[in-house]
Amino acid sequence: MARALTQSINFPIILRILGWLLMVEALFMSAPLAVSCYYGEVQCALAFGGTLMLTLVTGLAMTFGIRPSSSTMHKREGLMLTATIWVVFSIFGMLPFLLTHTVSGVTDAFFETMAGFTTTGSSVISNLEALPHGLLFWRALMQWLGGMGIILFTLAVLPMLNYKGGIALFNAEVTGITHERMRPRVSQTAKSLWIIYIVLTVAVSLLLVPPMGWFDAVCHGMTTMSTGGLSTKNEGINYWNSHYVYCVVMGFMFLGGINFTLLYYLVRGRFARLIRSDTFKWYLAVTIAVALVIFIRMWTTGLCDSTSDRLTFAFFDTIAAITSTGFSSVDYEIKGEFITILLMMLMFFGGMAGSTSGGAKIDRFIVTLKNARNEFYRVLHSNTVTSVRVDGRAIPHVVVSKVIAFLSIYLLVLLVVAVLLTLMGVPSFDSIYTSISMISNIGLGHGVTASSGAFGLLPAPAKWLLAFEMLVGRLEVFTVLVIFTRTYWIKD
Repeated sequence: MARALTQSINFPIILRILGWLLMVEALFMSAPLAVSCYYGEVQCALAFGGTLMLTLVTGLAMTFGIRPSSSTMHKREGLMLTATIWVVFSIFGMLPFLLTHTVSGVTDAFFETMAGFTTTGSSVISNLEALPHGLLFWRALMQWLGGMGIILFTLAVLPMLNYKGGIALFNAEVTGITHERMRPRVSQTAKSLWIIYIVLTVAVSLLLVPPMGWFDAVCHGMTTMSTGGLSTKNEGINYWNSHYVYCVVMGFMFLGGINFTLLYYLVRGRFARLIRSDTFKWYLAVTIAVALVIFIRMWTTGLCDSTSDRLTFAFFDTIAAITSTGFSSVDYEIKGEFITILLMMLMFFGGMAGSTSGGAKIDRFIVTLKNARNEFYRVLHSNTVTSVRVDGRAIPHVVVSKVIAFLSIYLLVLLVVAVLLTLMGVPSFDSIYTSISMISNIGLGHGVTASSGAFGLLPAPAKWLLAFEMLVGRLEVFTVLVIFTRTYWIKD
């Protein structure tokens, strides 16, 4: 039997592009630095200034100090780079939290930062309103950058990556069961997606200025469009107690859960693409149906004082759950676990593929249901050849198989993490809820992790485990876990 040979990975080109990406992160750090200077927060400004310089120098050294013999990037390099950059960004991004003594140590700082970049939004910080403005802005900016994707931003601003594995990078980071490019070049597609993202962020921020003021409006604009859910207030959106705020945030959360390719075609006047989309119809129908069920449950149990409150909160929390934003308006636990279980189901599947939402994606739910229907039909008609059709097109069998494999691994990771959490002393239901929340990038807690900053009470191993689960969920399982397989390292 021939001896297996290890696959040669082009590490120098990976490290060099990591250097480019670190310079991009340093550029983004100048924003919270400017905010800190504006508010006269000297310690915070020094922390960001020092971190920016360290990140920039490291990036420059890696970019111009490493000379790869080949600039070629294949799928393996693309997967390695995509998985690695989220960790590297979090390592440098956590330094301001440490330098300002906001958190107690490296574990909490890394957890907080990974929760930001992956748009999970869970936090170890109990008193947000005590944080300097610079750190609050950095938390929101991390979510905004992670919402559309670190790699995708770089593809938009560094077209040179088109020639160095841009397609591999695009496919590794963009969520979905298939990847549709709207423009001939990857960089053009990335740029179009980011322009839509920026315009929507500006729009929601401007709408939130009257009730919130500029700083809070911009921060919430970024965390709304990224479907991240971090807030600048301990009470979150409830701080403003405004139906106007709830409705504006609700509307843009819903947009954030739509495939951005569809939004692109919508902007270009091709409304038929949205109308013909089976996935959008399911997304809309599920949102309305669940919200109405929650409304009826709130009405029958006497939760909230008025019909308008019940209707607003029912739709707000439904959209926050299905888009993995994680904003919350009502404590439903006081009236039993029915609504909690319902929202957990939404958290698991999430919004549409190609959106900023987390979860397993409703696209896969549709494919699985239609494939199951076909299997039931074949029980009675064994010789029948059937296909799964979405948006009027047949889905290749290989894609259906990948969807089933994805959901199986997704559920397995979720359960393994939940079991490990119980070993660390977390109650069983809280463990399951927390695991769903982390892998779906929601960030909400339950029971022991329900209060603000309660994730800081978990033991250190639990925080590292959950940080890893956030990354696995954000990059949709395969991109991260494939690196730990023997196949990745063996020559084809």
